[in-house]
Amino acid sequence: MHLSKKCSAFKVVLSALLIVALLQLIYLSFLSRFHGKQQRYRYSELFGGSGGKKNAHAEKNSRKERLRYSLSTGGIFDNSGQYRVYKNLIKSDYTTDQKPGSAPSSNVLALGTHTTINNLHHLESLLQRWQNPLSVAIFAHGQDVKFATALVYALSFFCPQIQALVDFHLVCLSGEMASFPEQDREHFAGLEDCASVFSRLETYRDKHKNYAISGNVSYPNNLLRNVARGGMESSFMLVIDIDMMPSADLHQNFLDMIKKRQPTSEEVFVLPAFEIRHARKLPGTKEELVQLYQVGEVRPFYEELCPRCQAPTNYSRWVNSHVRDTGTLEVAYTLAWVDPWEPFYIGPRTVPLYDENFKQYGFNRISQACELHVAGYRFSVLSTAFVVHRGFKIQGEFHAKKDEENKHNRVLFRSFKEGLKTKYPSSNRRC
Repeated sequence: MHLSKKCSAFKVVLSALLIVALLQLIYLSFLSRFHGKQQRYRYSELFGGSGGKKNAHAEKNSRKERLRYSLSTGGIFDNSGQYRVYKNLIKSDYTTDQKPGSAPSSNVLALGTHTTINNLHHLESLLQRWQNPLSVAIFAHGQDVKFATALVYALSFFCPQIQALVDFHLVCLSGEMASFPEQDREHFAGLEDCASVFSRLETYRDKHKNYAISGNVSYPNNLLRNVARGGMESSFMLVIDIDMMPSADLHQNFLDMIKKRQPTSEEVFVLPAFEIRHARKLPGTKEELVQLYQVGEVRPFYEELCPRCQAPTNYSRWVNSHVRDTGTLEVAYTLAWVDPWEPFYIGPRTVPLYDENFKQYGFNRISQACELHVAGYRFSVLSTAFVVHRGFKIQGEFHAKKDEENKHNRVLFRSFKEGLKTKYPSSNRRC
């Protein structure tokens, strides 16, 4: 009798366990089906199918239609005829909401940057730091044209902050064309939120360096800078590479400074440029940066490769300059341009464009700094603002043709300087 009761109890427990296991299987099956349905719904949203409720996602569908329209134009050729430019491939909500013909002063400062697809993963942390309108020019070649189109569409679809603030522009070779990724859904496999899109971009980070593109294709850095600039509706502009980070609160601090100090029409505001060891967290304030600078974890930008290119900034003066109020941005000192200084700066939208004949490595930014000097601009160094490059620039880590490209661009630079004499005949400045 006692044994019979034990057997009955065992059967009850076993039955209960089986019921729990069955319920778990039903639950997991339901979750799997729900997730699959959710994914199909997401794809339906992405490609404008009929899976969603009518008008439930009109805003995102209009984003898709705007992308379709932008691609249908076929882009425009650059001045050389070598590149095809899709300006405003995808517009941010900020740009879309701007009234036609509104004054650019409605936004005081915008940030522009450029990259290939392998460095686009930096956009996430850059936008987190910047938190304001951002214009991104992407160069893509070959199969990367389709991939870039698909991924920027996914970024604008899944990432609310990117939807709100980032304008994307695409540049490819003139013989290539971008198309809506309707038939290339493999690019979207596994993408279900913003994090998953950036994870996909991470897998491309080591594919190639910007200057070592497959097919011996030239990276048109100055064209890209101009495209990014052209997408900014603001009174002032800052153009940096996508693997650089501005100091925290730069946008608001600059806005506060401009309210108190009206700049002259021919003045640019220099941001001292640094580079930091890869393992280190990027500093946000001057105090944090100086602490790292003093122990050798941060150093002047290009210190090993071309110390003369940044030395005129006068780093020791900037690091040791007295700041009356750490929350206030002001001009610390003003400098005359000297060869071969190539500062990063905030400038009015009227500054001369970058010369698009310069591609690949060498003289692309210094040519513009040289023109600013000849055109009569003054260079005012800001007291607490800066930019930091991720990682030390080290000899031997560049692509194989760096020296050859530098030599070619040096010859081009001599011709460029002669052209400035004709462009600014009344200027007595030379570089």
